[in-house]
Amino acid sequence: MNYRMIGYILCFMLRVEAALMVPSMLIGIGNGEIESVKAFAITIVLLLAASSWTLFNKPKNRAIYARDGFVLVGLAWIIMSLFGALPMCLSGAIPNYIDAVFETVSGFTTTGSTILTDVEVLDKSIQFWRSFTHWIGGMGVLVFIMAIIPMSGDRSMHIMRAEVPGPSVDKLVPKARDTAMILYLIYIAITVIQIILMRLGGMPWFDSFVITFGTVGTGGFGITNISIGAYESKYLQWVITIFMMLSGVNFSLYYMLLLRQFSRIWKSEELKWYWVIFAVASIVIAINILPMYGSFEEAIRLGAFQVASIMTTTGFATADFNLWPELSRTILVLLMFVGASAGSTGGGLKVSRIMIMVKSTFREMRRLTHPRSVSLIKLDKKPLDQEVINGVHIYFLAYMLIMALSMLLVSVDGFDFTTTVTSVIACFNNIGPGLEVVGPMGNFSEFSWFSKIVLSFDMLFGRLEIYPMIITMSVSTWKRKKKNNDKNENSLS
Repeated sequence: MNYRMIGYILCFMLRVEAALMVPSMLIGIGNGEIESVKAFAITIVLLLAASSWTLFNKPKNRAIYARDGFVLVGLAWIIMSLFGALPMCLSGAIPNYIDAVFETVSGFTTTGSTILTDVEVLDKSIQFWRSFTHWIGGMGVLVFIMAIIPMSGDRSMHIMRAEVPGPSVDKLVPKARDTAMILYLIYIAITVIQIILMRLGGMPWFDSFVITFGTVGTGGFGITNISIGAYESKYLQWVITIFMMLSGVNFSLYYMLLLRQFSRIWKSEELKWYWVIFAVASIVIAINILPMYGSFEEAIRLGAFQVASIMTTTGFATADFNLWPELSRTILVLLMFVGASAGSTGGGLKVSRIMIMVKSTFREMRRLTHPRSVSLIKLDKKPLDQEVINGVHIYFLAYMLIMALSMLLVSVDGFDFTTTVTSVIACFNNIGPGLEVVGPMGNFSEFSWFSKIVLSFDMLFGRLEIYPMIITMSVSTWKRKKKNNDKNENSLS
């Protein structure tokens, strides 16, 4: 591994994190929030001090190899979360450091699960930082760093493959650095458009920013105790619904849209499945909850909002769906697994993986009845490599094993079955709320410190799609090999 380059990028990331805290500190200064300003100032100094050793010690070899990419991503998200929790802890907003880390991991991984029982008492600067972590983690901080740090050759693609969700990641343009820049420009454009639309709907500037961070980043942290339910405007609820769904779309399709390659967008099977699942689930839930509400418009608005929120793993709520009929609750739990599209800011298994597993099942059924037949699995009318198909099945196995183990560990707290199961599903799939105790109007404050640590790792495993965390935590990763073996590994990467 190229340890010097890994250390160099990690230190650069810490300086970026320090810069990203400045807006929050300025908001604190403007509002006279002395303790929060001190907390941000101390954290910024610590971040700059911890990253200072690379200022005059730049690595000569800037290559990033396959294993380096996974380790770098795993370490970056852990370290970023540990430092990111300091302002909340030092300011007294969340005195317990483990709780602060849980909240920060939930923010960066765009999960939206919280241990806070009253978010409205927080300083504006802490509320801003808490929501801003969603936006930072949505596209990925290392994707941003890729766009501004020159690396040897095009090895930085290893970082993108480790951080960007989906069964496979392709470059939009020949250079990975340019791909990262394009993705972030699209991300910023969508953010700006939503902020403007929210403001036009009468939402205050501060609220428009923080809610947009949670929407485009598919996070879910709100600044009121009843989430989006505090905004009664139908216009605002529909805008948030639409932008949650737009943020759950593969961002590469927006680039195709800019290039006017409409035929490629139309061929996207994942996009079609994504919108069909949303439409069908919204209609069924609206019909199911209609007796609870005054009109079909209200039922479809609330149903569509919650389907979009759960499917894109955002986690906002306009109603307490914990009180909805069992059919609606069951649909929402199933949507927790489905998730958004690959290459989006959303979590979950991803629609593309669901498609591949469904098509694999039908192919196996055909093979059993027609042993001599040859059947290819196609996605967007293109045959898929068997390596990609095998990767999806292996990922699903690892996904289920980690989730089962997590449920077993969290069950030690003694909560009811629904709370235990949905708390893990909500964290692992980066959704936010579950059911019962961790429902949309509940929180994770009652869980033990042990369970909070387990659930924090679940959020990281889910956001980084398992492999970066497993490779980072593996003992074999850190064993030094002979130089010849390293050279062989580097030449193959």
